[in-house]
Amino acid sequence: MTTPRDLLIISMDAESGRSVEQGELSLALAGAEIVDLLAAGAIGLDGDHIVPAPGEPAPPGDPLLDAAARSLVREAPYESVTDWLWRRGLGLSAGYRAVLEEEGQLVRQRRRGFSLRAGELAPADSAARRRAEERWKSQDPVLVLLAEALGGGGDRGADAPDVADDAVATVLAAVNDAVAELAGVRQRRAIENAAFDNIWRGTGG
Repeated sequence: MTTPRDLLIISMDAESGRSVEQGELSLALAGAEIVDLLAAGAIGLDGDHIVPAPGEPAPPGDPLLDAAARSLVREAPYESVTDWLWRRGLGLSAGYRAVLEEEGQLVRQRRRGFSLRAGELAPADSAARRRAEERWKSQDPVLVLLAEALGGGGDRGADAPDVADDAVATVLAAVNDAVAELAGVRQRRAIENAAFDNIWRGTGG
């Protein structure tokens, strides 16, 4: 399993009570990919820019991470972490959900009653789910901080998990900023739409 896969399973765990917007999840998944590519030695960071490893490093071995590695910008000026999050993250959660559903890691829940319509996707009772849950219960710092970013983050002060790797910390900070920016855009649009609706009603339209 990989960090993006674990994050997706944790975010979809019905028992967690989490409600996650797909745009924010896509950004966090893109950040999780960078973390795993760093761990695999496929990339490094020069400041906040993603620098692919020289030569032809072995692919990470996961089809989704392999696709991420193939999409890296391999010539200077290299892509910033933030630019990667927005480019790679476009529709990424849907892509992960589709692959995990095809693999049987996500399944459609049965609806009650006589409805023949398929239910919502949920993590299957599998070894992958149990590994993701174990990683979550062990308070893995990267997984915890990525999941917290999906919930709006916040300053935990001394309670925040410790991330010793500066490159990983840079990625997590970029994810937090991107998620906050997307949430802000969504909020502004909601306010603008509400104002427009009020004007429309006021004109008798």
